[in-house]
Amino acid sequence: MKNILIIQGGGRAKGNTAQLIASFVRGAEESGHTVEVVSLVTNEVKGCLGCNACRYGKPCIQKDAFNALVPKIRWADCIVFASPLYFWTLSARIKAFIERFYCIAEEDPNPSLGRYEKYPVKNCALLMTAADDYFWTFEQAVSYYQFALINYIGFHDRGMLLAGGCGDTNGRPQIHQTPHLQRAYAFGRQLYSE
Repeated sequence: MKNILIIQGGGRAKGNTAQLIASFVRGAEESGHTVEVVSLVTNEVKGCLGCNACRYGKPCIQKDAFNALVPKIRWADCIVFASPLYFWTLSARIKAFIERFYCIAEEDPNPSLGRYEKYPVKNCALLMTAADDYFWTFEQAVSYYQFALINYIGFHDRGMLLAGGCGDTNGRPQIHQTPHLQRAYAFGRQLYSE
């Protein structure tokens, strides 16, 4: 059984993304995994300052929630990034959280092409919701996920659930009118089925 950390980057407590997460959690827990959800609304994480004070084993100098989340990151076998689509990509909260991985990087004397350091080896997954459901709706978000988390940080992708067509952004969440909640439950149940 695995330890799964879900990083919630959406702001609505009962919104589409929160509902998608709840279905995923139910499936993962029914498969015997331990799951913790961390909301970046209640655990504020600011973007990286690029000051380099944290390099190689030192905590970030910023006084926010990130340093307290580092043990949770280390505990997790899989980190699930859950975000609504904001301006065609991941939420700024998720992006700031990913930027701060800089302080858990380790020195790498022989980095692979395009890397400068190494990171803890983790699995990861992506859960996203959006009002739109065009063929290109999630293109920029998926590109960022693949380049930043898979190609650069070196996490191992366990999959993505891209839930488009969840209703007008000005109205009530409508994800319950789509098959996405059932898909999220199945994704959680099958995350580690081999």
